Amino acid sequence: MKRRFLTALFAALLAGPLTAIGGDEAFLFRYANAQNPNDPRSASMDFFKTELERRTGGRIKVENYFGGILGTEREIADAVAIGALQGTRGGMFEDASIKFNIVLLPYLVAGWDEAICLARSSWMMGVAAEGRKKGFHIPAIGISQGFRAHGSKKRAIRTVADFDGLKIRVPNAQEVFHRMENALGANPQGIAQSETYSGLRTGVVDGTTAPPSDLWDRRQYEVLDFVTIDTHATGPDPLMVNLAWYQRLPANLQATFDEVAREALEHSDELYSASEEKIIAELAAHVEIIYPTPEVRAEMRERTRPVYDFFVNRGDFTWADIDAAVAASESCQISNPHDSSLEAETRPSQPVTLSGATSEVAQPSCSYELVERRRQRPPK
Repeated sequence: MKRRFLTALFAALLAGPLTAIGGDEAFLFRYANAQNPNDPRSASMDFFKTELERRTGGRIKVENYFGGILGTEREIADAVAIGALQGTRGGMFEDASIKFNIVLLPYLVAGWDEAICLARSSWMMGVAAEGRKKGFHIPAIGISQGFRAHGSKKRAIRTVADFDGLKIRVPNAQEVFHRMENALGANPQGIAQSETYSGLRTGVVDGTTAPPSDLWDRRQYEVLDFVTIDTHATGPDPLMVNLAWYQRLPANLQATFDEVAREALEHSDELYSASEEKIIAELAAHVEIIYPTPEVRAEMRERTRPVYDFFVNRGDFTWADIDAAVAASESCQISNPHDSSLEAETRPSQPVTLSGATSEVAQPSCSYELVERRRQRPPK
């Protein structure tokens, strides 16, 4: 079925304008993602289209396809890989480098400040460069829709024990979340986000892990009773571009393309971080919002520690890679006021310094916990 989809898509797109047109060297960049047109990911790509076409004098034209109209994230990423499309953002970043999965590890970073610092770091761009071996150019990386929460129906998730036996929807392609839900005692079910609403409605699953923006934009609150804001993970949001297409661009257009891509991903992060609290407040009109206690969050972190061991032991990446990611997340100070207000509700007991000011809010201390854990693990 996937092969038929790609064949049909490739044929349809070839029937349209070519990616390089005439002697003026005009180029067509076809982009698709699964999020709705009003999602910050899509809105930032509208910004990308406007700015890139303006700054290149129309030499690069951008066509955006939102809302999954060209298929699932898996199908769209495959289309980019073969050149039927030229770019995408979504959950298939492992196609470029398995090290992107480090960003998915539970409680790796402590809020938006560290997440953005990690996304902008040279370490992350080094991971992005590995994508060239797989046929992808990645000019910029953001944070994927903010921090994930757990939505559930019938049974509220207030303690770790509440996970026991729950059928939790997880992204098909992201094994980190399968392992994490298993560690918490849940029964993970790999389901595409586009099918999650019906899965919740019919009882195929009892809950889901997703950013609040997805719970809102996809109206999943209609089939949920509770949303637990445990901010258990975030993820990378690389702009994955077909490398062969990019290499056909003249050097000056490549530079402009990369510059606008970086600005678009920064804009995306700004939109997501600014809207996160507002979306949670909107969800509260439909479901009960639960903020776990510091003790529950600490237990969740403890229960999910074996997830790190699993992927290191399998050889996906090393402890040195994880150390480097943590160090990168702490290598800069970014003032993000949206961290403090959200963290004040979720982590009320530990001090954190933002831009030189101290507020009585707590951050999950993943970094020092990992350091302590590395000290304790046995020598190889």
